[in-house]
Amino acid sequence: MKGILKKIRIGLVFFIIVFAAISSSDMKNQEVFVDIAKPSGIKFRYTFGDLSYVNILESSGSGVTVFDYNNDGMMDLFLLNGTYIDGVSDPSGKKFRNSHNELYRNNGNGTFTSVTRQAGLDKTFWSMAAVPVDIDDDSFTDIYLLDYGPNVFYRNNGDGTFTDITGKLGLAGPDSLNGFIKWSIGASFWDHNNDGLLDVMVGNFLAFDSEYKNPVTPDIMPHPSEYKGQASMLYEQRQDGFFEDVTEKYNLFYPDSKCMGLTILDFDNDGNLDIFQANDHQLNFLFRKENDRYPELAIKAGVASNTDGIGTGSMHGTPGDIDCDGFIDILVTDLEHGALYRNLGNGLFEDVSVRSGLARFLKGKGGWGSAFIDYDNDGDLDIVIATGNGEELVLQYPLFLENDGNGNFRDAGKTLSSYFRIKRSGRGLAVWDFNNDGLMDIVINHVDLKKRPAVLQNMGMRNSNNWLGLTLLAERGFSWAAGANVFVTSNGKRRAFVNQWSTSYLSNNDPRIHIGLGNADHVDRIEIYWPNGKIEVYTDVQVNRYLTIKQNQGIIN
Repeated sequence: MKGILKKIRIGLVFFIIVFAAISSSDMKNQEVFVDIAKPSGIKFRYTFGDLSYVNILESSGSGVTVFDYNNDGMMDLFLLNGTYIDGVSDPSGKKFRNSHNELYRNNGNGTFTSVTRQAGLDKTFWSMAAVPVDIDDDSFTDIYLLDYGPNVFYRNNGDGTFTDITGKLGLAGPDSLNGFIKWSIGASFWDHNNDGLLDVMVGNFLAFDSEYKNPVTPDIMPHPSEYKGQASMLYEQRQDGFFEDVTEKYNLFYPDSKCMGLTILDFDNDGNLDIFQANDHQLNFLFRKENDRYPELAIKAGVASNTDGIGTGSMHGTPGDIDCDGFIDILVTDLEHGALYRNLGNGLFEDVSVRSGLARFLKGKGGWGSAFIDYDNDGDLDIVIATGNGEELVLQYPLFLENDGNGNFRDAGKTLSSYFRIKRSGRGLAVWDFNNDGLMDIVINHVDLKKRPAVLQNMGMRNSNNWLGLTLLAERGFSWAAGANVFVTSNGKRRAFVNQWSTSYLSNNDPRIHIGLGNADHVDRIEIYWPNGKIEVYTDVQVNRYLTIKQNQGIIN
């Protein structure tokens, strides 16, 4: 009898092991997002200059930029990097002194090739972000590189190479702000004064003193509140192409602000582009454009702080219509529990981070890069967030929050991919469709010592929904369409989208608008509110394809 029971127990154990193995294999095969960084040829390794992680520069990380640098219709990838800095980095990090950013060309077959040296982008900087813009309207995308130290503007020559024209434009920025090296974190281009020339606002962070230690806690990096700030700066482009600082002229000079993200959008659909500035451990700013003025009204509008009523470590404003009501809402990740501002349609916002479930999932995680992503094309916006502690290199589970269609969220990451079941410390994050299959993919940069970025391909499991992708070209080109509001009506719903790719911490998403449509087999109506005030309407648009719409010319492909 004992022998029989023993055989039964052995059999049960064997069955459990086999079942677990099959289940594990099946789960892996059913993953919606699969990390393809290694097999795709992306060998990038992030460095913050050494291995010690002891100051705020090292903890801030770098971003990710998606753009089509060679106009072949495939989105390429620019990964930003840190480097060794004398007097800031630990001497053991000298091996990183030649580190640089990496530009990866999309080969169109699921693989990528580094073209950094051929492109002339292999110079060493401590880079935070790279803004894609066509500054000369030649249809090739240039790069404005935002750094700790001088910023750099690279003109795309149209032959796969770039040329540094920073001096010609005057966009290096000042050597110092508030007594310390200028530290830029991002920028947005638009024609703010309607003179037919692109202008730019540059977000600057804080006055980093590498010698400063808190005498009470000398072994822990100082808190951001212990440093002075650095003013963000508005530059107008002159007729000769040079950019002139006009920050004080428009009452935008806040010398102690600590900007971590700039978002240019028309939040109230009045035809003027406004400025949302996410600040680190300060109240956020919302500058509403009124004629030639920018009054600051974040407190009045309800977007200055999260539900705790204090300025937290806000990262960036991410705009999107989370509840499909036709109004643009704003997500702001921060180091506490984030804020999700629901647009009430009357110039005011309501923080629904607690009610929506967002605050519960983000509490204690530390949110950095974030994006709205309709991963299953069901017609509502989900959220992906890179997480990690700031003052210490404590890893956290990255987050993927699925929308129930009404702006309420559940934590779905661990069921979607093994990536969300492993703790990391992420910073820059972007969403893109690298293979043009209508399914949005994800790329995330990390500061943890694993170094490799995650390139998460959307495998489309359990998804048969329809979609539409839009590239908007204003009369002068794609840069002039930034900030356009787009309203899409399908299946009886009128949803709002913003044509804005600079919506994540240090990062720039796929510049095309991605629209999930559920089972709708066509789009009833597309309304485009161009930044120059003109409105265009398109009806009965066919789906499951990428379209380019050019102002005054209509659908051109």
